[in-house]
Amino acid sequence: MVDNSLFYDVVVVGAGNAALCAAISSREKGANVLVLEKAPLNKKGGNSFFTDGAIRFAYQGIEEIRKVIPSITDEEDEKINMPVYSEEDYYNDLMRVTAGKSDPELASQLVSKSFETITWMQSHGVEFELNYENQSFEKEGKHHFWGGLPVKTHNKGVGLVKLLNKRANELGIDIWYESQAVKLLTENEQLTAVVVQQGEQSVTVKTGSVILACGGFEANKQMRTQYIGSEWGSAIVRGTEFNTGDGLSMALDIGAQRYGDWSGCHSIGTDFNAPKVGDFNKPGDIYKKSSFPIGILMNKNGERFVDEGADFRNYTYAKYGREVLKQPDHVAYQLFDANVRSMLRKEYNLQEATVYEANSLEELADLINVNKEQFLKTIYEYNEAVQDGEFNPTVKDDKGTIGITPPKTNWALRLDKAPYYSYPVTCGITFTFGGLHVNTVGEVLNKEGDAIKGLYAAGEMVGGIFYENYPGGSGLMSGAVFGKLAGASAANYSLQKRINVVF
Repeated sequence: MVDNSLFYDVVVVGAGNAALCAAISSREKGANVLVLEKAPLNKKGGNSFFTDGAIRFAYQGIEEIRKVIPSITDEEDEKINMPVYSEEDYYNDLMRVTAGKSDPELASQLVSKSFETITWMQSHGVEFELNYENQSFEKEGKHHFWGGLPVKTHNKGVGLVKLLNKRANELGIDIWYESQAVKLLTENEQLTAVVVQQGEQSVTVKTGSVILACGGFEANKQMRTQYIGSEWGSAIVRGTEFNTGDGLSMALDIGAQRYGDWSGCHSIGTDFNAPKVGDFNKPGDIYKKSSFPIGILMNKNGERFVDEGADFRNYTYAKYGREVLKQPDHVAYQLFDANVRSMLRKEYNLQEATVYEANSLEELADLINVNKEQFLKTIYEYNEAVQDGEFNPTVKDDKGTIGITPPKTNWALRLDKAPYYSYPVTCGITFTFGGLHVNTVGEVLNKEGDAIKGLYAAGEMVGGIFYENYPGGSGLMSGAVFGKLAGASAANYSLQKRINVVF
């Protein structure tokens, strides 16, 4: 059905962090905005709903952090050691973990716009807090932050989604739920409308521009196996079940250019018994298991298969998930002892965590599905290989191993104090890296590299930033940065078109 009364300057497809930032940015410019969400109201928020809320941006010390979190008191400030995390630091981290493959222009835009975007989000009511639990260690009465990721959204992704929706409502942005965008319509090589499926009914909404921000194809088993590999059919979907590549398909159908790492994704070790798709009744990132750098990781054959201490977990967890997926039966075991048990992240203490505990390594091997002889041999050889040195989880401490493969480069402690703990993990996919070719202001490019008039993209749909790996917290930041940019670009384009029509 075509309803000629249905016209919006900007239509945003998706309703997560990137989409709502785009909608708010467009509304700021004076555009009337419609948000289309495939999910029902009780499953709103996309992958953003499930995030732990950590968000990476460049900052010049605690003074700039306090601009983002004004509730930090002088007394609290005195107990904080907050290293500077410059734009250069951020850019270098991004390039290092992507082996230099990240598109330099998009990477620079993400990094250079990160702080101003965080302050913009705060100006629209998004609340932030210090990430004490996951990104700091207390030493001599001071909290020492590390890894360039000291800030998270208040109440994780749940709080982020709630406050972005609150702001969208205040600004008069329309949001339609159970409304799937299925086709983009063009005329004279510019976007003119989007076809929306609402149950059995099809509605065509006329518009000046469309911003696609409806995620990647991580929840589409067929696309995962086609583009990433056959084993990815077995991966758990950590977030929303609705990110099935619809936006990518619609854009490619009208000539958009595929871009970035279509064979890569963000994936992590997640509880072996986690639900197969994200459970909206249990919000937050509660099933991940990210303390592996201070333990060891072993497959069911009793073999280690990665360097657990290669880097801070912020820079390895997004690629080690796929290493777990490669193991027999797609399972691995994170192993710890009493020396480090109190240092494990909060998710290890939740009732949802699957854990086996024993008073000896032999007993532990009997509790899990592992080759016992090789399991014990691997641990004994590992313990012998651990070198002396000062264990310091706030830095890469070079306390490693010698003579074993793979090595453990940092934070190597012997497993020799009972009780012993095993947490079975499998691979959970978070989002896919491949997307559309988008320029620095959010315009979607065609195969010739020219902008498709009226089409923009943000969030997971921006290809070319993440390759093979990912610095933790950069996904939320990228969504917000390119959401804000795309929102402003789309509004300016549509409003200028409206003026041209009038005059």
